Parts: sequence; structure tokens; C-alpha cells
Amino acid sequence: MAAKHAEQEIEKTSNVGRDHHLVLYNDDVNTFDFVIKSLIEICNHEREQAEQCSVIVHNNGRCSVKDGEVKDLRTMCRALVQRGLTAEVE
Repeated sequence: MAAKHAEQEIEKTSNVGRDHHLVLYNDDVNTFDFVIKSLIEICNHEREQAEQCSVIVHNNGRCSVKDGEVKDLRTMCRALVQRGLTAEVE
């Protein structure tokens, strides 16, 4: 029983910080091309992924564009916001 408990604790600690999301919100200012370019340059998206995220943001008002460690996502979030996009880490 102790081994199983230890295994569960390892799983919990290995997932710490990995369930955060960088969320991009829709606005009426930025063009699709600008958003796509920003996602490629800042979030390292492939063009197709950036295009898909842009469409989701447009249609749903928001999209989780990147998952990962909070510190990495905050850096990307700041860069998106500096470009005039609306984003936050959840």
C-alpha cells in the first residue's frame, strides 16, 4: 500500500504547473493575419494551428492557445499583451 501512495504522490508532483493555459480573447481591433503572426512568433505555433486558434477565438470569444508551466505562459502572455492582444493565464 505504501508503494501505491508514493506512486500517486510522484504523479501529482510531476503534473504540478502543467495544467495552466494561456487564453487569448477576441477583440474588434486586431486582424486575423496579425493574430496568426503573433501566435507563430510568440507561442511557436505552426501556421495551421495559429489559423485554427484565430478562428476559434473569433467564433467563441476565447481560445486556450498554449498549455504549460505558469512562468513560461506568463512570458508569452506579456508578449501578446504588448502587441495589443487580450490574453491571460488561467
